[in-house]
Amino acid sequence: MNQSDLIQLGVYLVLLIGLTPLLGGYMAKVYTGEPFHGKKLGQWLEHGIYRLCGINSKVEMNWKEYAFAVMLFNLAGLLFLFLIQIYQMSLPFNPKGITNVNWALAFNTAVSFMTNTNWQSYAGETTLSPAVQMIGLTVQNFLSAGTGMAVLLVLIRGISRKETNELGNFWADMTRSVVYILLPLSFVLAVVLVSQGVIQTLRPNLEIVTLTGAKQIIPAGAVASQEAIKQLGTNGGGFFGVNSAHPFENPTPFSNFLEMLAILLIPASLTYTFGKMTGNLRQGWILFSAMFLMFIAGLALMLYSDYSSASALGTSALMEGKEVRFGMTNSVLWANATTCASNGSVNSMLSSFSPLAGMVAMLNMMLGEVIFGGAGSGLYGMLIFVILTVFIAGLMVGRTPEFMGKKIEAFDVEMAILAVLACNFVILVFTAISVMNPVALSSLSSSGPHGFSEILYAFTSAGANNGSAFAGLNANTTYYNVMLGIGMLIGRFGVILPVLAIAGNMAGKKRVPQSSGTLRTDTSLFVLLLIAVILIIGALTFFPALSLGPVIEHLLMLAGRTC
Repeated sequence: MNQSDLIQLGVYLVLLIGLTPLLGGYMAKVYTGEPFHGKKLGQWLEHGIYRLCGINSKVEMNWKEYAFAVMLFNLAGLLFLFLIQIYQMSLPFNPKGITNVNWALAFNTAVSFMTNTNWQSYAGETTLSPAVQMIGLTVQNFLSAGTGMAVLLVLIRGISRKETNELGNFWADMTRSVVYILLPLSFVLAVVLVSQGVIQTLRPNLEIVTLTGAKQIIPAGAVASQEAIKQLGTNGGGFFGVNSAHPFENPTPFSNFLEMLAILLIPASLTYTFGKMTGNLRQGWILFSAMFLMFIAGLALMLYSDYSSASALGTSALMEGKEVRFGMTNSVLWANATTCASNGSVNSMLSSFSPLAGMVAMLNMMLGEVIFGGAGSGLYGMLIFVILTVFIAGLMVGRTPEFMGKKIEAFDVEMAILAVLACNFVILVFTAISVMNPVALSSLSSSGPHGFSEILYAFTSAGANNGSAFAGLNANTTYYNVMLGIGMLIGRFGVILPVLAIAGNMAGKKRVPQSSGTLRTDTSLFVLLLIAVILIIGALTFFPALSLGPVIEHLLMLAGRTC
C-alpha cells in the first residue's frame, strides 16, 4: 500500500462517520413526521400515491397485519417481474429483439430482485431488454430497499412504544422511504455519475467500426439511474454482466469512491435514525461502533492477506482479477464493503482474491449481513444479535435480560434464534446437498477446496441476500436457479417474519425502569460482548465449512500447491 491508498481509506471512513448523523437525522424526521427541507415538494407525490391506491396512511397495523401487507406486496412484485421476463419479446422497447427468459432464470431473477439480493445468473445487456431493466429491475431496487427500511421501522416502534399493538402503516412507511429518501438520493447520485461518464440514454445499442475495420456493438441504456439505486439501496444488480468493473457503470476513480460510499451510507445512517426515534442517541452510536469495528477488522485482514500472499508468491501484488484502473486497495475495500452490506456489486473478481481474503468476504455474509448490512435489514439483523447478547450475558452474570426498558422473554429469544437459523440453514444444508449432487458439481470450474468455496459462496450469498458471486460457478442452470431462488426466499422472509413477531411482542410490554440489576447496553463493554456473540455464533456454525474451503486452500498455497 502507498500513501495515497492510506489517505483514501482515511477519507472514506471519516466521510462514513460524518455523514451518518446528517442522513440519519434527516431519515428520523421523515419517519416521525417532523418538518424538514423538501417535505412540501414531496408531499404532493406522497399524497397522490395514497389517493391513487386508496390508502389511509393514518390507520396503523398490528404486526400480523403488517406482515400480511409485506408478504402481499412482495408477492405482487415477484409475479410482475417474473411475467415481464418470460414475455419480454411481446413488450415494447426491445430494439435488439432479445428473446424471452426461460422460467428457471426468470424465477431466480424475480426472487433475487424482490428480496434485495440481486444475484444475477446472466449478463444483463444480452439477456434482458431495456424495458425489463427499467420497469422491472430498477423499480424493484427501490421497492426491495423500501421493504427492508419499513420492517426496521416496525422493530424500532416495537422497542420504543409500550402497551400497544399499533406499529405503523406499511404502505405509508414504504411510500415515505421511496419518496423522501431513496428517490432524492438516487437522483443526485445519478446526476453526479453521469458527469463522470456513466451512460444514461434511451438510444439503442451502437454499432461502430474499430481502427482495424472490425464492427463492434457498444451496449447502451439507462445505466446511471440503475447504478445509483443499486448502490444506495444495497441492491447490487448491474446493468452489465461484469457489474461495476464495466467502465460504463464505473468509469473514474471518483465514481468508484462515490459508489463505494453509497453502498454503506444508508445502513450506517440508520443506526443514528434508531437512536433518534428511540430517544437514545448513545444506543444508536453503540450499534454503529460494533458494525464499524467489525468492518475495520475485516478490511485490515483482507488487505493484509492479499498483500502478504503476493509476497509469498513472489509478486508485487495479486492483480489477476483485480481492477487495474483503481489498484488493489480499491478492489479490496469494495469487496469488504459489498459483502458487509447486502450489496452484490463487484469491481473485481472475488474468486481471484487470496484464500483468506475470500474467506473474510464469505464470513461477512455468514454473520448475517449485520456489519452495516442492507438498507434496514442490516440493523434489524444486528438487533436480533443484541437480543441474544442481552439474554446470554444476563444468564452469565445473573443480570436481568432487558433492552431499552423492555424485558427479553422466551418468545423474543425463540424468534431471534429462528431468524439466525434461517440463513444458516440455507448456507449449510443447501451446500451439503449440492456437493453430493453430480448435476451441481458439473457447474464447477475448479476442483478441490476452491471448487467447494464456489458452491459455499453461492449459497452464502443467496441465504444472506447479498448477491455477489465468487465467479467460476456456472449458476445459470435449472438446478442452481431454483435452489438459489428458494434460498433467497428463506433468507429474506425467514428473518423478516420473526423480526415482525418480536416487534409485536415488545410493543405490548410495559417499560421497566433501569435498576442496579439491569445489564447496560450503552457501554463499550456491551460493544465487545455483542461482537463476541456475533463472532462466536459465526465461528461455531461455519468454521468446519470454511476449513474445507479457504482454510485448506490457504495452507496449500503456502506449501506451493494448488490442490
